Amino acid sequence: MSPYPAGRPHLVDPGPAHPGPAHPGPARPGPAVRPAPGEPDPCHPEAGFGDLMTRVREKVAAVCGGGAEHTAVVLTGSGTAAIEAALASAVPADGGVLVIDNGHDGERLHAVLASHGIRSRRLQLGWGAAVDPGLIGRLLAADPTLGHVAVVHHETSTGVLNDVAAVAAVARAHGRRTVVDAVGSVGAEDVDVARDGIDWLVGTADTCLEGVPGLAFVCARREAFEELAGHPRRGFYLDLHRHYRAQEGDRAPAFTPAVPLFHAFEAALDLVLAEGVAARGDRYRALAERLRTGLARLGLGLLASDRPAVGLTAVHLPEGMTYERLHEVLKRTGFAIHPCQGPLAEGFFRLPTTGRRGAADVDRLLAVLETVLPAPAADADGRRSAEPSPGTPAGTGGG
Repeated sequence: MSPYPAGRPHLVDPGPAHPGPAHPGPARPGPAVRPAPGEPDPCHPEAGFGDLMTRVREKVAAVCGGGAEHTAVVLTGSGTAAIEAALASAVPADGGVLVIDNGHDGERLHAVLASHGIRSRRLQLGWGAAVDPGLIGRLLAADPTLGHVAVVHHETSTGVLNDVAAVAAVARAHGRRTVVDAVGSVGAEDVDVARDGIDWLVGTADTCLEGVPGLAFVCARREAFEELAGHPRRGFYLDLHRHYRAQEGDRAPAFTPAVPLFHAFEAALDLVLAEGVAARGDRYRALAERLRTGLARLGLGLLASDRPAVGLTAVHLPEGMTYERLHEVLKRTGFAIHPCQGPLAEGFFRLPTTGRRGAADVDRLLAVLETVLPAPAADADGRRSAEPSPGTPAGTGGG
């Protein structure tokens, strides 16, 4: 009997949401997408796995907004692996890339290209700054060798969304192609590979898709995947055309895949397709608004943005309160916050509203914060001061 049934009786039944940690990394998946213990050891060369992989690829393309002309390649690896596969494969030998950099994830795009010796022009806007389509258009007009534009949709280092539809429109107007890092957004934020004219969209099984970390994907038109045959082979495992040829032509993986993760990913994809991407975004947005309202009530400022992501909020640390101190106190209550990076590392921390969290989880976090934060006396910039409150446990106040 094949261990790859079309359904998923091998998965445990869905259960109640679990608050999980409060960090913004991989979303804690619900029990419906966790492989149950004691399952038979699957073997990927069997024909049944090809069917499973093909279903997953089709569902990924659907979540990304792809039409009949689109498909997806699924890789065993992190989101960074898929980003590297897309960038190293999509750019021809004499090509260049305009990189839109307004945070850590944008910096990563530039670093990946540099590691392969691919020429790039790095547009450094500043962390959290909005993209400027007009400026992008002028840079493309001035350098016709920049055949691709690489941009992050949700810049997770700041919690800011970039207008990738506007970037793609400018690129298309100049005859260029776009590579979009949607690792932190696809599945909840408003991004659509067909509607927005995105040439290459990269995502991962976790984060907004609420799957198990370990799988990532690239979605594009079949024609674009076919064109990769004429591009230089800049890698072996991350050769996107090699994976496409195996998955599309042979209905088999190019290399040994993480088979149990494919089962879990299909379960996660079924959940998001049943819920609807827009509905999931609305669910996250409601939690984010509840969280941000509560943080404001506590006197905590947020990183200013007119395009905040629904799945992540960057929060000011109170004056005098170090991240390490706040992290340790919250960890003892079951919440593991995450630091910010780069220039924001000293003054901010990050809180997510992705995964199987609910309003009760947000309220519990806010209640815990209220007991450990300094008294709500704001300074001139609206940030909470570090005067300890009477109820603050020893060692958790300012100073």
